[in-house]
Amino acid sequence: MTKFESWGRVPRPNQQEAAPLTWRDAPLALPIDISNKVLPYGLGRSYGDSCLNDGHTLLLTRGLDRFIAFDKTSGLITCEAGVSLAEILALIVPQGWFLPVTPGTKFVTIGGAVANDVHGKNHHCDGTFAHAVRRFELLRSDGSRVICSNMVNVDLFLATIGGLGLTGLITWAEFQLKPVANPAITQEVIKFGNLDEFFSLSSGSERDYAYTVSWIDCLAQKSSLGRGLFIRGNHAAPDIGSPPVASSRKSRVPFDLPAFTINPWSVRAFNFAYYNKQRQPRVASTVHYDPFFYPLDAVYEWNRIYGKPGFYQYQCVVPFSEGTAAIREILTEIAKAGLGSFLAVLKTFGSRPSLGMLSFARPGVTLALDFPNSGENVLRLFERLDAITLRARGSVYPAKDARMSGSSFKHFFPRWGEFSKYVDPRFSSSFWRRVMESA
Repeated sequence: MTKFESWGRVPRPNQQEAAPLTWRDAPLALPIDISNKVLPYGLGRSYGDSCLNDGHTLLLTRGLDRFIAFDKTSGLITCEAGVSLAEILALIVPQGWFLPVTPGTKFVTIGGAVANDVHGKNHHCDGTFAHAVRRFELLRSDGSRVICSNMVNVDLFLATIGGLGLTGLITWAEFQLKPVANPAITQEVIKFGNLDEFFSLSSGSERDYAYTVSWIDCLAQKSSLGRGLFIRGNHAAPDIGSPPVASSRKSRVPFDLPAFTINPWSVRAFNFAYYNKQRQPRVASTVHYDPFFYPLDAVYEWNRIYGKPGFYQYQCVVPFSEGTAAIREILTEIAKAGLGSFLAVLKTFGSRPSLGMLSFARPGVTLALDFPNSGENVLRLFERLDAITLRARGSVYPAKDARMSGSSFKHFFPRWGEFSKYVDPRFSSSFWRRVMESA
């Protein structure tokens, strides 16, 4: 029997029914029991419980995997909600187009990209994925089919963007691609010594580089707090030779590693080695887009490195006015606790406002880290990080969350009450019930 889990594998649902979807024009398959709620489920790359529906039913959207239209001249594309970013890239890149915005994995469906209003390395230029969405169809539990855009059914459009699949089933979406002359990326990797250097590099790079992001050593302290590798890049010019196409052969984590594999000593050793692997302060190169955007996709089931207990990801954003102090305080707490991971990403978001009522991205600084599920120690750390984020008037990303309180959620997303008016009465999720029912 197939288990439908989140990517972090925390929490593990006890029981979920599964209803495969096949045709976008078919009626919505609803359980006879009206107390049984449904939730769309794509590729399960949300880290926490926003893609889970414990005790209820998942609508499996991967069967909605057809392309509907693709204008190779304008770059306007329409596809069903279960089509993955990987499948879109295989079609559009040879035609000179690229995704307008992409998260750190291409194993995400279009429905999931809209429902989580995903962001990427180019937020400072292009905003979130929703800024490229022209329209979509929403199938509600009463059988109605609603075309939503920024011109018609606008409120439902804004509620569904970042709405975590709760407003109904997205059956298809139309969005604008971006033209590229080359599948290659010209990149620079710059070694920086602390948080102040990160902010200087970030502000100095955003005008000339479409993509910026940094890996940081989350356990570095004192004068080295926030040290890392800053990565910036652009799509290559047509006259630059294309690098070798990424190999189709991928490695795989064959089994769940022992939970003790990732511990403060192994993380510290990895971070030291990774930070010092680049000896020069700055290295320029031309790389294929795949390792630039999706380095972790090269390892299938990499989430198994955290063992059977699984892992949490904590991603927050704080406004620029509070950014330096708040991020410094968060990193200090993590370093003191010694509970961080080798996957730590720091980036700035641009000034373009997000569209969705529950969209996460907003102007400021965002930090994302993975933490092994070590029980109460890491949960208490998250409570301290939540308190810092709240004081800074920031937010925590629902697509990555598995434990924030209802009170914190309502502070992080003050439009939750307005949003709740558009939640379909037959749709729910483990996340939504948790934050609505807890204090």
